[in-house]
Amino acid sequence: MTYQEVLDYLYQQLPMFQRIGNAAFKKSLDNIIALCDALGNPQNNYKTIHVAGTNGKGSSSHMLAAVLQESGYKTGLYTSPHLKSFTERVRVNGFEISEQYLIDFVENYKQLFEEVQPSFFEMTVALAFKYFADENVDVAVIEVGLGGRLDSTNIITPEASLITNIGFDHQNLLGDTLQEIAGEKAGIIKPGIPATISLKQPEIESVFLERSAAVVAPLYFATDNYSVELKSHTLEQQLFDVYRQGKLYLPELQLDLTGIYQRYNLPGVLQTIDLLTERGFKITEEAIRNGLANTKQLTGLKGRWQVLSYSPLTICDTGHNVDGVNQILAQLHNLQPKQVHFVFGAVNDKDITTILAMLPKNYGYYFCQATIPRALPVSELQQKADLVGLKGKSYATVAEAIMAAKENAASDEVIFIGGSTFVVAEIEEL
Repeated sequence: MTYQEVLDYLYQQLPMFQRIGNAAFKKSLDNIIALCDALGNPQNNYKTIHVAGTNGKGSSSHMLAAVLQESGYKTGLYTSPHLKSFTERVRVNGFEISEQYLIDFVENYKQLFEEVQPSFFEMTVALAFKYFADENVDVAVIEVGLGGRLDSTNIITPEASLITNIGFDHQNLLGDTLQEIAGEKAGIIKPGIPATISLKQPEIESVFLERSAAVVAPLYFATDNYSVELKSHTLEQQLFDVYRQGKLYLPELQLDLTGIYQRYNLPGVLQTIDLLTERGFKITEEAIRNGLANTKQLTGLKGRWQVLSYSPLTICDTGHNVDGVNQILAQLHNLQPKQVHFVFGAVNDKDITTILAMLPKNYGYYFCQATIPRALPVSELQQKADLVGLKGKSYATVAEAIMAAKENAASDEVIFIGGSTFVVAEIEEL
């Protein structure tokens, strides 16, 4: 099989959340257990760190991987979904899995897939676990796909667990209240394994305390130990003074991830590094500084408040739920733009009325739909936007919407591209 034939097989045979949405989500760990049993349980051959959360889990996973790489560990990184290429999901020291490995994996285990009938995500998790074992990684950072308790990644026994911000997303699968959603995320907290909660949110604090007590796992709220103060920022980096237990710990810590929401992720990352150090990892201040200053370069992270060009200033971000969009709007406001040209698309399995109502009425909108079955038809998107008073035009594709924004934007105005991960995925320059 060629690489393209393998991808076509996977997309056609295995239900894929990225493309079709909720129908692809399996509420059981049976398939991943069966797959990994058949592969010899490769996930037990190396140390792991497990990362869940509504927003911030991708950035936090990449930051941890970058610091571990800089500490000299051969580091696997599993994330989802991919933006451009399937191979982005599985990396070792920043290098993507080879197309040939994927071809061999599918050819070798096709019969197994036909017996187990896994989802696309279940197959991908099994692939990542096997690849990391074959590559003899020292440690792998494993990002949860959706939820936590029943996510396919939740068969690992990690060195530490990290749960980032909890907000509303995928309510139809995870629950309608923050407590229910937090309960699903808390499902990654394992007996005796230390867990960090990046942000103390009073309304759900008890969910994590109850889970950690039930499984006798040490629990840390990162913001009890760490506070960060933004010193300065540019479009390319930001500097923080980091305090640990009230004392200056890392003055002028540089991050190359520039979204303002990184201030919520950073305490959780640093607390997790402390826990890893306690468990025998050798991580120096220099490795922390170098890893966090060069996360994008070390791990290949894309699509997080990423500057695509400067004239006009063109930025994209994959934030797509209420909390994520709130942060994006705050960041756009901070730019004090003369005008914002907002290229916006959404998926069809979420209620986006709340998000549309949050968007500023004085922006110019370019509504579009990504080329996946899950995309919300642009005609429906335009109707919903009209109801809340947003002014804009519809475009059949993301590329056409971006082209129109570029034609209309003056050199001192701002183009923003987002609303959905899948809109960002179709940016040619990414």
